[in-house]
Amino acid sequence: MLKNKKHRKLLIYVTIPLLFLILAGGVYASILFNKAQTTAEKAHKELDRGEQSERRTDGVNPKSDNISILLMGVDDSETRNIGDRLGEGPRTDALLLATFNENKKSVKLVHIPRDSYVPLQFYDGEKHRINSAYHFGLADGAVQTVEELFDIPVDYYATVNFNSFMDIVDSLNGIEVDVPVTFTEQDSQDRSKAIHLEKGLQTLNGEEALALARTRKIDTDVERGKRQQLILEAIVKKAASLGSITKYGNVIDAIGDNIITNLTFNEMLSFYDYATGDVTIETYTVPGYSNEQYDYIVDYDAFEIIRQDLKAHLNIETTNIETNTADNHSHDEVQNNN
Repeated sequence: MLKNKKHRKLLIYVTIPLLFLILAGGVYASILFNKAQTTAEKAHKELDRGEQSERRTDGVNPKSDNISILLMGVDDSETRNIGDRLGEGPRTDALLLATFNENKKSVKLVHIPRDSYVPLQFYDGEKHRINSAYHFGLADGAVQTVEELFDIPVDYYATVNFNSFMDIVDSLNGIEVDVPVTFTEQDSQDRSKAIHLEKGLQTLNGEEALALARTRKIDTDVERGKRQQLILEAIVKKAASLGSITKYGNVIDAIGDNIITNLTFNEMLSFYDYATGDVTIETYTVPGYSNEQYDYIVDYDAFEIIRQDLKAHLNIETTNIETNTADNHSHDEVQNNN
């Protein structure tokens, strides 16, 4: 289990999808505010379940309540998203669960390895890699799967595709990142060995940042999650340093049609409170190990500590819904579900 405590003036590195709400709240030009509002309205899509999680007895408001958000990075490019052309969704390439405590102004951020091998209850309880939850059940399926895995309500979700990721970085004229390892990776068009980066501090463009976020064969999915968080922090640092309204507008344009979320614009603005004071941010990774089929087997004994921590952070009681932990401990019967 990875757990790091950080203190940040700005919270927005938690998620690219929420980046524009901070920009809108922090810049007082009405034209930019209206542009952000229009973008948010276009991005809004309610879950089939409705506004409220089945694990909530009452509705929540980010302005006054402790809430959770599931953040999903998807690749719905023409070259990769075969599933979408068959009437299914893409697989998620990044999964982050964030919980927000309004009173403490604190955030807990959990990286969920994409190969985590878990039951999909909406899919007859079959076990698959968790990146398949969106593929089979879209946002509702992914949200339900994460709710069952963590035994907490997921109040909101946001998805961002990789086109948006690259566009955001390029709209910032690149980001400065201390690349932790030398590697070679394909580009967004799947051209082999198109991107090569050396270890060390450097400015990355959109394609290079995407390659760093995606590369996974050089080590583990856990390390990959750390690199993704490193990139998000670099994006926020660069965005926070912008002094031009035009540049902020370019960032909002880059987000454009590439974000989907059930957050309303007013709900997004509620998070501005987190950006204006001292915020405690703790980061975790779901503990586990990879088997011979490269499935990530969750260590539920260690994971239970994180689950209880998140419940306490949300100030909720353990639900009565069984998580079938005993079955999840059966690590021997594992198949390779890509």
